[in-house]
Amino acid sequence: QVQLVESGGGLVQAGGSLRLSCVASGNIFSVNAMGWYRQAPGKQRELVARVTSGGNTNYADSVQGRFVISRDDPKNTVHLQMNSLKPEDTAVYYCDADIKQRRFSFEIHYWGQGTQVTVSS
Repeated sequence: QVQLVESGGGLVQAGGSLRLSCVASGNIFSVNAMGWYRQAPGKQRELVARVTSGGNTNYADSVQGRFVISRDDPKNTVHLQMNSLKPEDTAVYYCDADIKQRRFSFEIHYWGQGTQVTVSS
């Protein structure tokens, strides 16, 4: 099977930085788009940033210019460098990926378990 495992969350003061990482493992043939979403208490899950297999990126307006998404394809890993963090960035951050396994002819969308990011004012 396939698993996505996030790391790098934690507590940081406003203005600080954190780097999230997510590793996809298991019976993987290819990884298409990978990305990050977040969900704050009482709010819906929202897109933070996503990167395609071709390297095209898109960001939420709220993080544009502060966050950078990147991927390391040989390691099936996606990173999110978060700079100039604000208290409103506080949320559980989830990694996602569209993955094709060898035994299937189609991609399946996977989620990680989430990692908490807390930004204090």
